[in-house]
Amino acid sequence: MLSLLQTRPGWTSEQLAEKMRVTTRTIRRDVTRLRDLGYPVDAASGPNGGYTIRAGASLPPLLLDDDEAVAVAVGLRSAAAGAVDGIETAALGALAKLEAVLPARLRHSVEAVHAATTHFRRYEPQVSSAALVTIARTCRDCERLRFTYKDNAGTETERTVEPLRLVHTGRRWYLVARDVGRDDWRTFRVDRITAPDAMGHRFTHVDPPDPVKLVSRGTAVAVYKHTAVVELRAPLERAARHIPPTTGVLERIDDDTTLLTIGADDLGWLVMVLAGLPIPVSVRDPIELRQLLSERGRQLLDANEC
Repeated sequence: MLSLLQTRPGWTSEQLAEKMRVTTRTIRRDVTRLRDLGYPVDAASGPNGGYTIRAGASLPPLLLDDDEAVAVAVGLRSAAAGAVDGIETAALGALAKLEAVLPARLRHSVEAVHAATTHFRRYEPQVSSAALVTIARTCRDCERLRFTYKDNAGTETERTVEPLRLVHTGRRWYLVARDVGRDDWRTFRVDRITAPDAMGHRFTHVDPPDPVKLVSRGTAVAVYKHTAVVELRAPLERAARHIPPTTGVLERIDDDTTLLTIGADDLGWLVMVLAGLPIPVSVRDPIELRQLLSERGRQLLDANEC
């Protein structure tokens, strides 16, 4: 019953009885037993009623199946070595509690993953776990957020935003939000945000952008000196296997062609990236990149003539 109640709210006695193959009297008795154990099980009448586990004053025990327990344990070990400041100790504490009650067969699985894994140390700025939680809550609740932001030049400004989503690129956390003062959608590096404060002002997003695409365009295109537009002779799904969102922005042209927008400070780097793709490419812009790519192709042909 506990497992079922944790999957969704609003289970009726009849639905639970059918699932568990018992009587509704047994269901009522078991609900009472769960309440005695500290689980806050509410009951509501009516067509939309039923039994629901609500948030209580304290955290009751959670019921995890085998796959969920392994996933949580592996995730906690990753978090203990992650880039969120202040979360490592809490992750280690939670992991110790979990591994103390894991069955031997599951502990073996977790230890196998841990033994076979090492972390590539990144020296990226850490983000505050408290700030991350505050921002995540305002995204979830559609609540305006106020904070101090430091840009690339080190200039600090006060911002009021309507947050949409947090995007994690694997290296950094970004907030996608509508900047109220500038009336425009922006991306903010979370490690440059200080003193985030939920304002209590609710809002509704109107025609929000794709947050992943917005972060991708900001990190892979807008910050660079050169912008290139390239046609890839491959479907979008295949192109995405070779061009991650942190490298370029992909858009579907048709079933067989994808448009790539990519940025770089050095056109020579773009030549290496495009020449290394196992996909036919056609440069639309800039013309200098097309010329450099053609020259590189001729060099390779001349050096490998039979």
